[in-house]
Amino acid sequence: MAVYVDEAIWLWQGRLWCHLMADDLAELHRFAARLGLHLSSYQGPPKTTAPHYDITGVERDRAMRMGAIACSREEIVAVFRRVRVRAGKERVAA
Repeated sequence: MAVYVDEAIWLWQGRLWCHLMADDLAELHRFAARLGLHLSSYQGPPKTTAPHYDITGVERDRAMRMGAIACSREEIVAVFRRVRVRAGKERVAA
């Protein structure tokens, strides 16, 4: 299983942000915990259809040193399509 990060390009509250995603929800949460993220920063259904964490550019750098795979915008969209869920219940076929 893999964990992915896109480019930190989203400016919010004076910082650049990006997305941390994984092929598997359990892996996403394990990696986020190792990265020091709190579960309260998790974004998933019903708020969004693709489970992820929003992380800062600094956290992105640490995540990459820990083994996360850097993705382009197109690649992270492909990950989004693979892991998205409907109504928080079932995985949608890509």
